[in-house]
Amino acid sequence: MRPWPSPPPSDTPQPHTPRRSTVTRTLKNPAGIHAAPGFSHIAISSGSTWVHFAGQVALDHEFNVVGEGLFEQTQAAMKNLKTAMDECGVAWTNIVRRTIYTTQPTEYAVITEAIDSVTGGGDGPAQTILGVTGLAVPGLVIEIECTAVLD
Repeated sequence: MRPWPSPPPSDTPQPHTPRRSTVTRTLKNPAGIHAAPGFSHIAISSGSTWVHFAGQVALDHEFNVVGEGLFEQTQAAMKNLKTAMDECGVAWTNIVRRTIYTTQPTEYAVITEAIDSVTGGGDGPAQTILGVTGLAVPGLVIEIECTAVLD
């Protein structure tokens, strides 16, 4: 059973048209700040369309938690994020900000490895990891929200 009601179904299907991105994203890591493995201290973007993704978690269509550990749940959350990104033509390089809420904030290496396994690695956007005591659904250990910029 879902912990909250489903949104009403859409009467009008929204066609998905991939966009050709003209956005530029410049990532910077100033020499005077500690190293940034898996993320960037600064993400400078140009573009006029901002896309805000709600926090994605490791839930399947029936609201079952996917995976028991941090690595598996991070992968599942990132795959859900990718599904949302595909819906509006967003690529990983359009992501300029990532906020991670987790009950295991000191397990940064595990989180980074799981994210890289889905995104292919490379430069990450500006990022913050926040430790929390719990998430909306019991059993979840991570939630990931992002902001993207398109043309």
